[in-house]
Amino acid sequence: MRAKLICLTLAVLGGVALCLPFHAEAAAGPRWELLGARTVTDRLDHDTIPVTRAEGTFRALQLRVLGRAVQLRDMKIHFANGDTQDVALRQVIPAGGESRVIDVEGHDRAIRSVEFWYDAQSRGRRATVRLYGKN
Repeated sequence: MRAKLICLTLAVLGGVALCLPFHAEAAAGPRWELLGARTVTDRLDHDTIPVTRAEGTFRALQLRVLGRAVQLRDMKIHFANGDTQDVALRQVIPAGGESRVIDVEGHDRAIRSVEFWYDAQSRGRRATVRLYGKN
């Protein structure tokens, strides 16, 4: 009888423990979602990341860099309604680094694409710029 009680207690506690990470994650709020990426080199200075997600409405954006450092100069957020938001970045993002959080102006603005100007500090090698959005 005592062994059954111990097994039942462990089973219940194990089930509760499995649910805890999901509950904590839900309570943490919206998460960053990968919207797209571009491979950049020192041969070009401008690129566009289309946002193909059907519900492309986000409150904040962030660029993250992999591979090599990239000097980001400016960014334009293009909305589905034809409006644009100009963002001056003017920062060098090292490999593995990220831009500041960029607030998207307005409410429920569906993002069509993000255009950015940069100087890739790649010396013939490639860097990857990833765009993330947060609701």
